Amino acid sequence: MAHMADLDIETLRRSAADACGLLKVLGNPDRLLLLCQLTQGEHCVGDLANATGIVQPTLSQQLTVLRHNGLVSTRREGKQVHYSIASQQAMEVMQVLYRLYCQHPEREEPST
Repeated sequence: MAHMADLDIETLRRSAADACGLLKVLGNPDRLLLLCQLTQGEHCVGDLANATGIVQPTLSQQLTVLRHNGLVSTRREGKQVHYSIASQQAMEVMQVLYRLYCQHPEREEPST
């Protein structure tokens, strides 16, 4: 385990700022829904709209925020735009959130 004297506080500050930036972008229910879908693989806009129930223009606005912050990337195929997660950090955080909040835990039997 590292001692406090071994830690570079400026590096930690930059890392903390990066983490705060990621958490700020994730702090929106629509963006979380979109990223949750994208953890399962690449999706086109229409599929994301159907899967999440997010309507235009909100869908485009949230995908733009994710793209501008480097969390997703796009691939065009004809008129279709496909989105995928571009940030390894975002993918890892989403995997933890998925495990904690999205998987169906085994339900406990009510006591009688």
